[in-house]
Order: sequence, then structure tokens, then C-alpha cells
Amino acid sequence: METVEHLGRYTLRQRDGLPKLGTDAVRLARFATLRSGWRVLDLGCGVGVLPLLLAERADRLTLDGIECIPEAAALAGENLRANGLTGTVVQGDLREPGWLTEGHYDLVISNPPYFAPGTGYVAPGNRGIARTELCCTLPELCRAAGRRLKTGGRLAVCLRPERLADLFEAMRGASVEPKRLQLVQSAPSRSPRLALVEGVRQGGRGLTVEPVLLLNEETGG
Repeated sequence: METVEHLGRYTLRQRDGLPKLGTDAVRLARFATLRSGWRVLDLGCGVGVLPLLLAERADRLTLDGIECIPEAAALAGENLRANGLTGTVVQGDLREPGWLTEGHYDLVISNPPYFAPGTGYVAPGNRGIARTELCCTLPELCRAAGRRLKTGGRLAVCLRPERLADLFEAMRGASVEPKRLQLVQSAPSRSPRLALVEGVRQGGRGLTVEPVLLLNEETGG
């Protein structure tokens, strides 16, 4: 079944069995540094959620994406075209060189699988690919981002807090220095459930930890 979500000025078409809009993607799109006219690449773009969310924040963006699931890649491209946005979505393996231009992007963004293989239940089909590192590990994702970022370009990722050490190690291994961190939690008494991280290609050392994002404050509840 196909459904439609309205994201400000833009319309997102979604289908059952494919990755869908989630609150983590919304928070990542708000967190990432973004400027008008930037060239943006979404690694593992699903049906194009993050590009549409970013287009609400800044104009004149070039919004490219790589997605391994053929049906999702096709729908992501349709979502860009239907909304009059500039960009290209390719269906392929983001780990392989040659997809799109390397050393080109101001921002690479990704909402990657949260779970390493062998760490728990694996969902079936496309949902399993979206949730578990069956097709791409964190180091592979960061290397793919590092190759495509220009010097000084930024990588923005959301992940579970328990995997922060793995993420920082993978980013530094790809010459992307972690520069900003924000944790998300539902209440002061609860442990964080999400980490938002941004790094800079060939950036200097020094991590800024931003105030915790409390969801009850974000929603006014």
C-alpha cells in the first residue's frame, strides 16, 4: 500500500515494505549543519526522507542519494522529481567507488542500520537491511562518506548511544574528525536513546557536546 506524508512544502510518497519516515530522521535533519547551495549526499537514502527534510531547511541544494534496495531507490528518485528538487538517486552498493563524484560534497548524511550483525533479532526482508548491518558496516559507511566529502565537508549520522565508540573509531579511520555530539532522551530520568553526531573531513581535534535534547521539551509536553 502507498501512503503520503506532507513535509512542509514537500510531499513524501511511501510504500509498505520499504524504509519509512521516522522521528530519528527528523531529528538528524534538524541537527546537521546546512547552508543554501550545498551539495548533499544521503548514503542509504531509502525512499528519500532526509533529502526532503533538508530541502525544507535550505534552498538551492543538490540532493543526491545512494540506495541498495531497487524499489526504494526508484521511489526516492520519484520523490525528488515530483517535488521539483535537484539531485540524482543511484541504486547500488555505497561501498563501491564510482557512484557519483568523489571529493565533491559539502554534507554527507546517513541514518544507518543501528545494530551490528549477531547482536540480536534480525527483521525479515528490507526491514532487516535497514535495521542491521547486513550489507554495510559502520567503518564501510564512514569510508564511503570520507571518499565523497570535500576537505572541510561534514558527515552527519544518528545512531544508538552504545555504539558511539564504534562510530568515532570508524570516523577517524576515514579521516573524518568527530566535532559535534548531541544525545536525545525522553525524560531527565531516562538514559539517552539516540546520539546525533557530526564530523568534519580533515578537521582538527575537539568535540563539542551540545545540551541534551529532551523530547518532552521538544514537543512542549
